[in-house]
Amino acid sequence: MTGTTTVAPTHCPYCALQCGMGIATTAGGPPSIEARRFPVNDGALCVKGWTSADLLRSPARLTTPLVRGRTGLRPASWDAALDLIAAELTRLRAEHGPDGVAVFGGGGLTNEVCYLLGKYARVALGTSQIDYNGRFCMSSAAAAANRAYGMDRGLPFPVADLRAADTIVLAGANPAETMPPFMRHLAPCADSGGLIVIDPRATPTAERAALHLRPAPGTDLALALGILHCVVEDGHLDQDYLAERTTGFADAWRAAAAWWPERVERVTGVAVADQRAVAGRLAGARNAYILTGRGAEQHAKGTDTVSAWINLALALGLPGRAGSGHGCLTGQGNGQGGREHGQKADQLPGYRSIRDPAAREHVARVWGVDPGTLPGPGRSAYELLDALGTADGPRALLVFGSNVAVSAPRSTRVRDRLAALDLLVVADIVRSETAALADVVLPVTQWAEEGGTMTNLEGRVLLRRRAVAPPPGVRSDLAVLHGLATRLGQPAERFPTDPETVFAELREAARGGVADYHGVTYDRLRAGEQLHWPVPNTDHPGTPRPFLDRFAHPDGRARFVPVTHRPPAEPTDADYPLTATTGRVLAHYQSGAQTRNIDALVAAEPEMFVEVHPDTARRHGLDEGDPAVVVSRRGRVRATVRHTPTARVDTVFLPFHFPGDHRANLVTNPALDPVSRMPEFKVCAVRLEAAPADGPPDEGRAA
Repeated sequence: MTGTTTVAPTHCPYCALQCGMGIATTAGGPPSIEARRFPVNDGALCVKGWTSADLLRSPARLTTPLVRGRTGLRPASWDAALDLIAAELTRLRAEHGPDGVAVFGGGGLTNEVCYLLGKYARVALGTSQIDYNGRFCMSSAAAAANRAYGMDRGLPFPVADLRAADTIVLAGANPAETMPPFMRHLAPCADSGGLIVIDPRATPTAERAALHLRPAPGTDLALALGILHCVVEDGHLDQDYLAERTTGFADAWRAAAAWWPERVERVTGVAVADQRAVAGRLAGARNAYILTGRGAEQHAKGTDTVSAWINLALALGLPGRAGSGHGCLTGQGNGQGGREHGQKADQLPGYRSIRDPAAREHVARVWGVDPGTLPGPGRSAYELLDALGTADGPRALLVFGSNVAVSAPRSTRVRDRLAALDLLVVADIVRSETAALADVVLPVTQWAEEGGTMTNLEGRVLLRRRAVAPPPGVRSDLAVLHGLATRLGQPAERFPTDPETVFAELREAARGGVADYHGVTYDRLRAGEQLHWPVPNTDHPGTPRPFLDRFAHPDGRARFVPVTHRPPAEPTDADYPLTATTGRVLAHYQSGAQTRNIDALVAAEPEMFVEVHPDTARRHGLDEGDPAVVVSRRGRVRATVRHTPTARVDTVFLPFHFPGDHRANLVTNPALDPVSRMPEFKVCAVRLEAAPADGPPDEGRAA
């Protein structure tokens, strides 16, 4: 007899759009996904959202702690696993000091877990060594927004505002594959011929554009400067806006003036006429937006590149104007909230700086500790991973919600550093490539099995309700942190396990900060209120468009930042004549740890490939479907050749979702942006070879 079906409203576990969905459950049956009307997706879901329930019943789920013994990882009790971790952490802290242990978080964790993870690192461990994988995603955009506007919120307007736009410029973004329901908001503009896409690749998003500009990889900054030059030359500057709402234009223009359009054409390959067309369309639009994505940001000059696009937007008077603006498309599910509440190396909850004495005092008071005991800023993500097991680096690492063995640049080096640790602990839902290297693996709940809040790309705080029970033997991240903290002598009440209790404390810690959540409550979210931070008190309606009256700097003005183009950190040469760029494909997400365990998604995109122009492939003796090796100065990645006639002849594309010798990050360049510490994922010099017939290449060595 079939039982009654119940549908729990929730949100997709993947990208930062956080589409609304329902989880339908029937007694005795598996959970399934139902569409739900919600402002960001209007009932639509992508293939990852529709198949997300499959992971809830996947045989790949971890359900018992694992501890490494002589024969590898073996099952253990929770008490045995936590006791072992606590004993090793105590020993290593005594031998190497508090910074002898480190924590690495993730942009898919709930706000509550992010908050408690930062508190655990700084209070229970006393370490400064904490960062998260969002450093690889939004850090350049965040740094640029902070210095321009005084606030970092991916989109400082609801995504639905885009439906009324006449012109939208997408720089380095491919939402048709990375967040398909977002395309619904771009459709009116695209249908009327107003969508402009800037991308070296001819992506599915570019196919919708009326104008597709294809700069050489790593030259986005020069292109933005060239378009700004056209704006000035052609008389499109919004002089009143500059005078009333900004500062610093003269200095920014002095830096940009040398990048006249003809020079930019020689560097980027984008025709002067197209540069002028973009300037004219933006200036002539009633409502216009400039949006950037990872293609513009994941560079060793990513912060300056985003600043160049912001300068262009400011010159046209777009940010802070109703119906227009600038924004960045946040990638990970909680990429926005994940960087606001303390798991980033230099931040405390509420997007406070850990260097600010007043911020330290406020947060320490909420935590009930002496401000002087809080550590200062630690290493950024790649620098932290690169230091593991070295003479002055951490000897232990706790990883929550990240798969750094696949997602970090120069991944052979990262694997070596992980192997050099005395203790590697991984909390995850499946046996990821990082978990497979661990000394202790802890099975934790996933999205539909836990409650908590997420903050999407618009700064909208969302309530994730528990919809199904986790498998027996699985614990929440909050319970794991509680168990570890109490074993290290912390009071039990300092590390609650109930998400709503943690959120109540988060509200106090964030109170008065840039990302002020004090007025957000579970009751308001349960009642269906749509709350965009800042929400300073419980009577406040939220702030969906924070810059309409003033920007977040003390004088209320936006800042132009002088920037100039510089080449990629690694140019091509005779030995490495091609440029490799990396990115995502529709069927998979991030390192693929989740999506590679869903049969329908594996069937849609089963293996690593290298996208290459047919002429380029033939020059290297490679046909469609041939096994190939992409070689850089750091390593070699194995991939199947995919002929793509629309590809640039000087560029190959690698998706970064696959493990082993198929990891794109075997070849990527760890050169870091000096401001954001973002690695240069999008550009590295490579060559293409036929794969050896005697098996996989040596992943750790370039020829």
